[in-house]
This record gives sequence, structure tokens and C-alpha cells, in this order.
Amino acid sequence: MSGNQWTSKSMPYLAARPPGATDAWTDEAAEAGRRGGQRVLHAGEVAAPNTVALMLGLTVGSTVVVRRRIIELDQEPTELTDTYYPPDIAAGTALAGTAKIRGGAVTLLAALGHVGVRVIESVTARMPDDEERAQLHLAPAEPVLQLARTTYDSADRAIQADIMVMPAGRHQLRYEIRIG
Repeated sequence: MSGNQWTSKSMPYLAARPPGATDAWTDEAAEAGRRGGQRVLHAGEVAAPNTVALMLGLTVGSTVVVRRRIIELDQEPTELTDTYYPPDIAAGTALAGTAKIRGGAVTLLAALGHVGVRVIESVTARMPDDEERAQLHLAPAEPVLQLARTTYDSADRAIQADIMVMPAGRHQLRYEIRIG
């Protein structure tokens, strides 16, 4: 990582954190000598966008719980993240609120009995819409990467869907795969 460029790893974001721990993003940024933060722009129930309904195995237009956040690095926006949950998992929990969740949402999900065991990620490159461009402070012709992640439990039920949008020129996605 140098300057404004960031190499991101998925693995720390998929497992529950120890009791009392901070979230994975705060720790990852601190390990690099930087400051990670986030602002929750909206949380609550919404109609599932078509893509999200498919990711969660729900009927298009079904109600889902969303947490819409701007992820920051050194107080600058670096990613837009919308995280969606089936309402029977998240309604009435901290996942449906705007307060920061100690240890992160994956830790809370595990405490609620929903542990991810399999993840599918899909990465695409595209041009941002006007709102994304403004929120991420992008130049007019600057593309974004979109990472769509679905997390499944041991019964192969989708328990979480994430849509993350980040400036393509400021991010490098790194995947580590362990075999055996």
C-alpha cells in the first residue's frame, strides 16, 4: 500500500471477532498505521433491490434490512457498502440500527446464531453513478470496482449480502485461498 492505494483482504471480514474486539476494518487500518472508520448513512427495512433479492434467495421486492455505510480511511471516503439481511435475522437487532456494532456485524450475527461458512464474491468494474462519484470524491472519468458478496450458513442459507463500491485506482483486491 502506498499513498492513497489500499490492498484489501476479505478473510478478516468473514469471521466473528473475539469478545470486546473492535471491527476488522479498524484493526486492518491500524495495522498499516492508518485510521479506519465508517459512517452509517441509513439502517432499517427496505424493499430488496432485484440483485439483492437474488443474492439472498428472496422474492423480488421482499423486505430486507439494510445498513448503508461510507467506509473511511484517514477520514477520507474509500468505499460505499450496503449490507443486506433477511428480516427474520436482522429486524429488531442492532443490524437494523445506525449505531456502531462492537466487533462488527459478523460478530453480532454469530452471537445471534448465524455463522457464515461459505462466501461467494463477484467483482466487476464500471463507471459510478453521480451519487457514488460525489460520495467517493471521484474524478469525472474515474471507474469503480463493485464487489458483491453473499455469505451462507451451514444450511446453505444466504444470511448476508454486501454490495461494496470502491474507486478502482485506489484499491487492489487480494484473495488468499487455503486448500486442505
